[in-house]
Amino acid sequence: MPTLDAATVKAKARELGADLVGVAAARVLNAFPPDPRWPQTPERISPHCKSVVVVVQRIPVGAFRCKSNIPVQYLDMLVLRKMDRVAYRLADWLERQGAPAFVTAAQETDWSYKRASYGRLSTRHLGVEAGLGTLGLEVNILTPEFGPRLYLTGVLTEAEIEPDQPMREQVCIGESCSRCLHSCPTDAVGHFDIDKRDCAKEAQEFGFFTILTYLEKFVTADADDKRRALRSRELFGFWQGLLRVVGSFGDCPRCLAVCPVGNDYHAHLAEFQKPIPERTPEKVAKGREFKAARERGDAIAGLDPWNVRWVGPDGYQGIVARQLRAFRDEQARRAREAQGEDG
Repeated sequence: MPTLDAATVKAKARELGADLVGVAAARVLNAFPPDPRWPQTPERISPHCKSVVVVVQRIPVGAFRCKSNIPVQYLDMLVLRKMDRVAYRLADWLERQGAPAFVTAAQETDWSYKRASYGRLSTRHLGVEAGLGTLGLEVNILTPEFGPRLYLTGVLTEAEIEPDQPMREQVCIGESCSRCLHSCPTDAVGHFDIDKRDCAKEAQEFGFFTILTYLEKFVTADADDKRRALRSRELFGFWQGLLRVVGSFGDCPRCLAVCPVGNDYHAHLAEFQKPIPERTPEKVAKGREFKAARERGDAIAGLDPWNVRWVGPDGYQGIVARQLRAFRDEQARRAREAQGEDG
């Protein structure tokens, strides 16, 4: 198999439309699965894979300024479609360079993994291993450029491509911020952990398990109840979920919208998303206890020696503060240039 230049591969991915791109070594992904009990590893898919090119598409932030979640739900589908096109074209290009390559569905569930929404690869962990960001308090991946407002996928290839190194600094501000915890409608955010079932109550309003529950009731209902069910909001929601994935997965954008990481947040969301109506004294107290537990050095599952690899082993060192200063300096520079042009 050929050895391809990493810079060339990344340039091609950006040319095809990727917003960010990194490379992870398959041997590292095989050695460090997110959960060793259910290893989401390249070798379980193909024993020939040597590298995974990780492609990122950002979610345009205008949708996070709307009164409802509907615009961001629809935009999610468009972003995923674009990401799949970019990944496919990159795989096709890699093969034309002599390196077999393929893409797995980023939003597909393998039922043999925990009988829940776990894909063949964990794309957020791919992103961390490819040096694109680190996991946040709610265990979404956060990149310095776009915070958690993005989707990722991986192009698996037999080519040897020099991998990127994971970031050691924690991108997430962490317990002293806790805005994702405060904003979560179902209080599903843990200490660098998430209760996926509670999250799904809001994020998968018309997801697979909701459909099953609905159908179980439908098959035992009498004729009148069945007629009412056929005209119900739920059935319409399932139809939209199948058509546009709206409501069928990840359609609760609250933790994404309020996260202060990313230049896109500073530019377009900071003023609009600063208030958090869902904040309660109980959530604030929970965040403070998370902070105190870390300061005490308590054993924290999300920060144990295995998981801290993806959170950032060096801890938070002010990356967001530095980013904000740089953003404000750039805004001031542009303002001075505009005044000079007007003069």
